[in-house]
Order: sequence, then C-alpha cells, then structure tokens
Amino acid sequence: MAMNPELVDVLPAHQFDEDSLRTWLQQAIPGFGTKLDVQQFQGGQSNPTFLLDTDSGQYVLRKKPPGKTLPSAHMVEREYKVMRALFEHTNVPVPTTRALCEDSNIIGTPFYVMDFLEGRIVNHPALRALDRQERMSAHRSAIDTLAALHSVDVNQIGLGDYGRPEGYVARQVSRWTKQYLASKTDEMPAMDKLMKWLPKNLPSTDECAIAHGDYRFGNLMLAPDKPDVIAILDWELSTLGHPLADLAYYCLPYHLPSDMEGSRGLLGEDLEALGVPTEQETIARYCQQTGRDGIADWHVFLAFSLFRLAAIVQGVYARALQGNAANADALQVGKRASQLAEAGWKIASEGDRS
Repeated sequence: MAMNPELVDVLPAHQFDEDSLRTWLQQAIPGFGTKLDVQQFQGGQSNPTFLLDTDSGQYVLRKKPPGKTLPSAHMVEREYKVMRALFEHTNVPVPTTRALCEDSNIIGTPFYVMDFLEGRIVNHPALRALDRQERMSAHRSAIDTLAALHSVDVNQIGLGDYGRPEGYVARQVSRWTKQYLASKTDEMPAMDKLMKWLPKNLPSTDECAIAHGDYRFGNLMLAPDKPDVIAILDWELSTLGHPLADLAYYCLPYHLPSDMEGSRGLLGEDLEALGVPTEQETIARYCQQTGRDGIADWHVFLAFSLFRLAAIVQGVYARALQGNAANADALQVGKRASQLAEAGWKIASEGDRS
C-alpha cells in the first residue's frame, strides 16, 4: 500500500531516446535547463509513467505503451485535453499540465508532461495507511471531488466534443464487449451472461457529465498533511458519460471481498471500526452534493462497472501474456477477471428479482 509511488529504473521494454526528449523539452518548457534524469513509476498504469528530474523542477511524463495496442486505448492526447480544460477553467483538482507531444518521432509514441505533485496515494479504500481519524474525511473529500467533477458544464469549458453526450452506458457495453472478445483467453460464462443482459437492461435515464472512468483511491492524491484530495490522476478512460457509472465504480469495493487478491474490496471489513463510510452513506453524500433525491437502477450501474472492470483486467492479462504489459504483476491479474464478472452477474441476477 504505497503512500509514495515506487520508482524503478526505466524497464527495458519502455526505454526511449532521452537526448531527443531533452531537446524537445528545452523548446516546450521555458527555462528547462540541461539536466534530465528519468525513472519509471512502478504500478498498474497501462500508460507507462515516468518521473523527470530536471533543473527547472520535477515533472511526470505519460506516454503510450510500445507495441501494438487495442484501438481507441491509451489515448494520452485525450488525458491531456481533459486535464488542461479542468486546470484552466475549474477548481476540480488536477495536476498542472505543461506540454503535449503528438509526434511519435521524439520518443517513439505520443506523450505529455505535467508537474510532479507531493502527496499521498493510498490504493486500498480501507485507508489503513492513514490514521483512523483521517479516513472518513478522506472518503468525504473523494466523494465531494467526484460531485464537483460531475457538476462541471462541459460546453462551458470547451469539452462539448470530448465524447457523445448520450447513450454512454450502451456504447461502453458495446465497446468493452469488443475489447473483451479481442483479448479473450479462456471461457468465462459470467461475462457471456453479462454481455447478453446489459444491452437489455440499460439505465432508464440518460445524463451527461465528465466521467473519469477509473475513479478510485489509487487514482487520487491526498495532501501530504491532511485528508484532502489535491489531484485526480489517470484520465485515460475519461469521456463524456453517465456520472452514476463513476459513482458505481467508486462503490465497487462494497461488493468485492476484502480477501480477494488485488480487488481492494471492503466486503467482510468492519467499516465502523475502520472509520470509513458505508455504501449508503457514500451515495447519500453524493446525492446531497449533486442535488439528487435518489438513484434509480443502481444494480445496473454496479453490474456494468464490474463487467467493464473485468474486461479491462482481461486486457491487461492478455497484454501480459504477449509480454507487453506495464506491470510485472499482470499475470496474477488474469485470475481476477472471472471473479469480477461473477460478482457482476450476481448483482445483475439478484437485482432483477428485487
């Protein structure tokens, strides 16, 4: 449970021409200087991420992975666009973006550079790495930050074209069905059932907001000295979409066992003893912050989120089998896809009866 991200020497598969990068940065960032030391963040990013130590400060570089990637995945240009718009026009906390390079000749793939932030990242929503008295405040800050993101007027900040404003869940079901089938390795009956069930059980109401797509504690940075979110990280899956899909994804730990390898689940934990909110408290606070009087079709959003996560996990696993994933633990990840799909199917089939 890293409070500070782990840094390693750049992995052999992800090495690039650092001199070429230095020359580009000297033109892109005023006063950049000549020093450039590069290390790689170890962790779950599918877009390799690097720390740049320079004369003008520390920066973070995110790039597309090398090799062949699935269509429409790893769009670092989109990450840059959404963070830039939020940074310039809103109070939603994001890192300061510096420069985007769409020319693959510089380091082999497109990339962007943003400021490095000092802070704490806690992956597990039980937040054991924090003092108990900080945990409730950290969860509330995470929910309030999500509500603030969903309250942004996309047209006003120039993101009206960041995705299609309607039909998000239907499109996502279709997209992740294709991605799953493209990276399928073993039979997974629960995925087959969800792929049939979801298109027939789409949410009854459609809404449009900036959907982060991977909103969880591992992608939030807390201030070094207080339980406040100072940055939302990893915008790779963001688009215009249904805000409740983000909320359901954030609530998935309430539906996953705490002893499931790598799932960051809270099922089986004593939430009160931990000092973290229940799912009902989380939903109530989100509703209060966004002016809602309740949520319809909650089981659909949960089942969809588990289906989508299972498809993402399967993709990571398939890339690991080809030897091209960003994380050494990817092979262990493969087992999780079917567990996630089974949890999703359980919610879907029980929700139909309730």
